[in-house]
Order: sequence, then C-alpha cells, then structure tokens
Amino acid sequence: MKKINEYLGDQTEHLLLHTCDTIDKTRLTLPGPNYLDQVFLNSNRSPQVLNALARLYNSGNLAGTGYLSILPVDQGIEHTAGSAFGPNPDYFDPENIVQLALEAGCNGVASTFGVLGLTSRKYAHKIPYIVKINHNELLTYPNKHDQILFGSVKDAWNMGACAIGATVYFGSAESNKQIREISEAFAYAHELGLATILWCYTRNEAFKTNDKDYHAAADLTGQANHLGVTIQADIIKQKLPDTNGGFRDLKFGKTSEEMYAKYTSDHPIDMCRYQVANCYMGKIGLINSGGASGESDYEDAVKTAVINKRAGGMGLISGRKAFQRPRKEGVELLNLIQQVYLDREITIA
Repeated sequence: MKKINEYLGDQTEHLLLHTCDTIDKTRLTLPGPNYLDQVFLNSNRSPQVLNALARLYNSGNLAGTGYLSILPVDQGIEHTAGSAFGPNPDYFDPENIVQLALEAGCNGVASTFGVLGLTSRKYAHKIPYIVKINHNELLTYPNKHDQILFGSVKDAWNMGACAIGATVYFGSAESNKQIREISEAFAYAHELGLATILWCYTRNEAFKTNDKDYHAAADLTGQANHLGVTIQADIIKQKLPDTNGGFRDLKFGKTSEEMYAKYTSDHPIDMCRYQVANCYMGKIGLINSGGASGESDYEDAVKTAVINKRAGGMGLISGRKAFQRPRKEGVELLNLIQQVYLDREITIA
C-alpha cells in the first residue's frame, strides 16, 4: 500500500477517499470469488463456456479474486510492428510475449492468430489464450476505421484458446458490418465453448473537435459498452474515460438530464462507474486498457487500476507499458497492477 500511495502522489486522497454519490455501489454486481455462479449460472452460457471463463478467472496471481490482469499484444498489426516492438525488439518473437504473461502471473494472454498459433502446443495448456480475431491493419492508405477478420473462431478453438477477442469501432461508417460479423462470431464461439471479450472502441472523425476529443467520453464509451453486452460479450474492454458530454456537446443521439447531472460527475471514478453501469451494472465485467507507454508508466498504471477497481470494474488489460521495456521491468509493472486488486484496503467507492 505504501508503494501504491507513492505512485498516486498528490492524487492519493482524491482517488482513495472518494465516495461515489452518483450510482451507489449497492446497485452493482461486484467482482469476487463467486462472481461466475452469481452471474452466469442461470444464463444461456453453456457449461463449456463457464469452464472457459472459470479457467480465465482462476489463473495467475489474481486467481479466485474475480479480477483479471491480461497481457494484450496485438499492436504489431494495430499500430505496425516497428512502432510496437521498436522499444524492445525481443517481442518480435512470439514466445517472449507468452513468457512475459506467464512470468508476470497474468490471467491470460491476448494476441493474434500468428503469435498464439505458433506457440500453442507449448503454452496453451499453461496459460489461457485469448485469440484476437479481427484487426485494423494500418497498411491501407489512406487509413480507414475498419476491422478485418484475420481467421476463424474454429481456428482459435483448434489451437486450444479459452476465449476470443474482437474489436468493434462503434460510431464508424463500418460499425454496422462489424457488429453483424462479431455478433455471429460470438454466437459461434459460445457454441464451441469459448468465452468472448469485446474491445468496445469509438471511432469517428466527428468525435474530435478543435476543442476536445470525445472518443473516450464517459457517455459515448458507456453506450459502446451497452452495445457490447447486448451482443453477449462476456467481458468488455474499454478505455478509461477522460471527459464526458459527447452526445450533448456534439448534439446527436438521445440524452437525459440524469445522464450528466445525476449519474456522472467530473470525477474519474464516477465516470468509470457510468461505464460499469452500462455493463449491466457490473454483471458483465469491465476491464480498462492500460494505454500507451510513456515516462510515467508506473504512476499511470496504478492510477488506472485504482480508478477501475473503485468504480466496480474487473481489472486491467495492459500491454505497451509492459512489453515496451526490459522483461524484468515489464513483470514488475504487471505485478504492481495486480497488487492494486489484491490490496483489501482499496475498496469500492
């Protein structure tokens, strides 16, 4: 706890002592050892899907807590391999990606068909594999906001994966196609006994104005989450909100006074709580992304984990902050994130 306080610095009281007066914690389904029974026992998820989810939640250093720490490495496609692995070329080698997740005690490793397929016989039984089935490849010029399927759900199942991951760019011109594709993919994954994780990102040039970028606004990302749970994602991945008022300020969609005056505030925990509320009040777990690597990685990682946990979220999925540095430091950073979720002094706000 002392180390966590040191990384939070002057944000310690602001984040650790905050009480959420927007959506009360008693309304939420919170992470815990009995989470799967509490939420999915009477759902349409088959015993095979429950088995896959149980393997994910019962692996690594956070096993049995109801929280997740996942290493995602798909930036070789999403951001180009040179930009992703330039800071540490060891991770051009797929085996190093899986070994980092194992050594750091992550619940699972999320990566591409190529990375996980090349290592599956050696590692798929040692750590849960999450195969990312679609990507926004950046070699098309000019770039566009689209997600292309890079393989099939059956391929992921054959390599021993316990879950598939996919992205939908909600708000983009291609979103209708992506929603249909991933809805079908998730339905088939559940038939095969795989769990499903959705990257619920917003993409539209109109969401960024001269004054503000609303791509991570609480109201827009919250609605993206709500669409994600509608197509039966078992876990939602979302960026931490850094602003609000996207619908209101851009003047589209439908809003209510309560969205801004009652159920959110400008406090980061309250904005994240609104994201959790849109995940069926926490019944579908929200994991926030760790973001880009920079000079304050440790501080940012701890802050994001504290906000997510105190808001009612289910964990962190952090990649670049970990793999764009030496292995020892990457393990240290991921373990630091896990300590936030293991620390009983950090409670729901």
